[in-house]
Formats: sequence, C-alpha cells, structure tokens
Amino acid sequence: MTNHKLNLLFAFASLSFVLPPSAGNCATPAATATPAPEERMDHISITSVGSGSPVILIPGLSSPRAVWDGVVPDLARGHRVILVQINGFGGDAPGKNISPGILAGLIAELDGYIVREKLGQPAIVGHSLGGLAALMFAKAHPDHVSRVMVVDSLPFIAVLFFPAATVPLVEPQASAIRAQMMASYGKPADTAIAEATANRLALKPESRAKVKAWVLAADPRVSGEALYEDMTTDLRPDLAGITTPITLVYPWAATGATRERADPLYHGAYATAPHVSFVDIGDSAHFVMLDQPAAFQAALAGFVNGK
Repeated sequence: MTNHKLNLLFAFASLSFVLPPSAGNCATPAATATPAPEERMDHISITSVGSGSPVILIPGLSSPRAVWDGVVPDLARGHRVILVQINGFGGDAPGKNISPGILAGLIAELDGYIVREKLGQPAIVGHSLGGLAALMFAKAHPDHVSRVMVVDSLPFIAVLFFPAATVPLVEPQASAIRAQMMASYGKPADTAIAEATANRLALKPESRAKVKAWVLAADPRVSGEALYEDMTTDLRPDLAGITTPITLVYPWAATGATRERADPLYHGAYATAPHVSFVDIGDSAHFVMLDQPAAFQAALAGFVNGK
C-alpha cells in the first residue's frame, strides 16, 4: 500500500468523519485548579480536576487529553472533570496497547474507576474513537452512566467509504493498515502524512498544528491497533438497545462536508437510537472543539447541565 493510500485511509477511517468531497504531549489540563495525580492503568491513564457532578472526557485516536484543554477550566468550576488518555498517545508509554483489546481494556478500566471512586452515573463525552468507546460503555454498563455526548463519531466508521460495508468486508483492509502502521514504529515519522491528516481533520491553521503534533507524538503501534478495532466495530445492531440519552455533535463546512450532506448521514446513522438529540456545528471539521471552541463549549455546557 502506498503512503498516499495510507494517508487517505488514515484520514477517512481512523480519525476523521469528514465527508468525502462531492463528484505533543500535554498530560496536565490547563485548568485553574490543581489536577489530581495521574493514575496509570494497563490501557489508560486518568487524572481529574475540579469538584461536583462527574464528567468524563475521552479523546479520540492518536489524541491526548490535551484536546479538551479549551473546555476544562470552565467545566471544572462546577464539575469533577475526569480526563482519560489511551496509553501510547500523547507521547506516553503504550502499556498493553500494542496488543488487541484497547477498547475493551478502556471500558473495563474506566468502569473499575467509576465503581472505585463511587462516581455513580457520570456523564461521558467522547470524541471520534472516544465517542465509539462512550457508546460501547453505555451498552456494557448502562447503570454507570447518566448520558453520553458523542462528538463526530459513527456506530460503524466503515460506511463512510463503503456504504454497504460489513465487518468481514473491511477486516482485511483494516488488518493491512494496522500492519503497515505498526511496521513504522522506530522509523522516522512521516511528517507529510501527519500534516495531510491534520489538514483533513481541522480547518483552522492553529487547529491543524495541534493535530499534526498529536499524530506525530502517538505510538504508531497503538494507533494501528486502535484503528483496526475502530474499523471492525459495528454498533449499528446495538443502537436500539442503548437507552442512555445520547447527544451527537457533528460538524459541517461550506465545502465538502456541507450541512446538506452531513445532516442525513448523522441523523440516519443514529435513527434507531431511542433517545438521541443532535447538535450541528458549522465552519468546522472533525476537531470541532478546536475549530469552533465557543460553539463547542456552549454545546458541552448544555449537555452537562441537562439542557
């Protein structure tokens, strides 16, 4: 597989939910309060800041918890903000994440943390791969979550480039991409691929610079395995049984992923979910919280306050 093909697949399948065109590590959140010491587990690390009703933030593929830096200070004024990071992202050691089971490990360890910390039913927010994890958590542990915000994530990512996709159909391709990404470990990072990926996933120059740095800082073995699990997880049959209220935040822009194309995609993908509301944010790509921080913060505030 050529680097060009890998870049396209990586941009569309791993991090991005940007529609096709028509025919650095930061472990400590930037909050005014002092964060709790980081707790490191086999698959994830967790730190928290603030006090009040708990809100859990899960970043996406190759992203550190720093993706939430723009919303943490305000959120921590009235909530205990729990920041998850997948081991191997943000420059961290991979732990057990170079082997299969990243998503399952994330969900199990997060649930253990919720029970141990007596958090009851926290709100969970997940971006991209983290959004898929949030849905999986709601399916597995409905009594340990009050509501879920999914930020630009689909129940089955493969439908973006194969409308009739099934897991058996995409598995060979997902496996090949995983192998190539893992094989790049220990070699000089391909900055051109990282830049092209960032340019697909964000619109603003400052957003793109951050995304590029995060992609380069991620362990490609972990990104490869996480991407494989993302591409081969199909939650469409499970949506009707997820009774946890879902808020879906999705982007659109004037070109490519227009609102006219985004609306039917996202509304259709979640049509069988019994309790779902939609928040669209324009002039944005996949990293909504970076491209449109004020609009995203408003959506998040409404979500955590039950509005």
